[in-house]
Amino acid sequence: MDHFAIRDGVLHAEDVPLTAIADAVGTPVYVYSRATLERHARVFRDALSDLQNVHIAFAIKSNPNLAVLRVLAREGFGGDIVSTGEMKRALAAGMKARDIVFSGVGKTRGELREAIDAGIGQFNIELEEEGVAIAQFAAKMGKTATAVLRVNPDVDAGTHAKISTGLKDNKFGVPIGRAPEIFARLAALDGLAMRGVALHIGSQIFDLAPIERAYAKVGALAMELRAAGFEIDRVDLGGGLGVPYERDKAPPTPAVYGEMVARVTKDWDVTLMFEPGRVIAGNAGVLLTRVIWVKPGVHRPYVIVDAAMNDLARPAMYDAWHDFEAVEPVGKRMVANIAGPVCESGDTFAMNREIDAVKAGDLAVFRTAGAYGATMASTYNSRALVPEVMVDGAAFAVVAERVMPEALIAAEHVPDFLKD
Repeated sequence: MDHFAIRDGVLHAEDVPLTAIADAVGTPVYVYSRATLERHARVFRDALSDLQNVHIAFAIKSNPNLAVLRVLAREGFGGDIVSTGEMKRALAAGMKARDIVFSGVGKTRGELREAIDAGIGQFNIELEEEGVAIAQFAAKMGKTATAVLRVNPDVDAGTHAKISTGLKDNKFGVPIGRAPEIFARLAALDGLAMRGVALHIGSQIFDLAPIERAYAKVGALAMELRAAGFEIDRVDLGGGLGVPYERDKAPPTPAVYGEMVARVTKDWDVTLMFEPGRVIAGNAGVLLTRVIWVKPGVHRPYVIVDAAMNDLARPAMYDAWHDFEAVEPVGKRMVANIAGPVCESGDTFAMNREIDAVKAGDLAVFRTAGAYGATMASTYNSRALVPEVMVDGAAFAVVAERVMPEALIAAEHVPDFLKD
């Protein structure tokens, strides 16, 4: 459920008509619903209520906006980060350092030192050399860094190849068969407290069977390590639960997921850690856009909107689906292609799609755009960086400004040797 609905013929975000936001802020613009974020956070947390010890860290890469993070911090969420830039955002939003998990395969040595100094709660180690570096830096700083070893269970999540992370040829984690020996060597190092294991096999998962197989593998590994005498008090189960981009295709609910987790992990006696992202933020946001032209085509008309692939990259990158709906639907339908103004053939959001009938000047939204939307935006074609708005009941506020080309130009410099 989300808080975007038609009232009196106009699509609203909570109690705000999207026409009002378009008039005040312009388009394209991301619009987030605070009530939807809070509801999704609570639904996910409630789904895990049968588990004894739980830590939830929002996957900040999915939506790093400070207002979004502040909402989730108030809901008791920590942050799952993949850079110290994301760490700074989490801390600025009010998340506690001890509640931050540092994931990612390419942490630099500078980032490792910075995160140790900040006192983050957990490093998810991706390779043995990284663990050695963390231990050395922490020991020199007179600290002990808490860490888990991320393993690759070689389980196919059954999702898009570009968001699959659990196969043996993917870049993430260490092979699960080598995990015991690597864990043992790392556990012997000063400055490093190895406390468990972690995995994450992919995103936008609709089938729980692969996750269950992966969890069973990592659970067996945790018990093997405990039997070998290591203190294992946590298992990080990652994230990846899908959202319904197409309204007639429903993923497992958080409640069904929680039941599976409770069944698989009932004898583990550990703190279970989760890093949801898309499932929290996806349906909490839309990308509001305006139709520029309806261009006749050979077979279907092209609906040209002022949003583009630099604003919402997922369709160009993954052939991803986002529902397209008129803000003021007239009750008629049309079949069309939807494209943006960027000078790339890939700047296409949908082909041969049945949509609400629209004409030049009409407002429309791309649904389920609250995750991996603004965070992946760019200024390609020297376009302005898309702004973001948060709605709270009948109020709304700009939570990220539109960065204009003039500001981008001002950040660049012509060297003296090119000046007349």
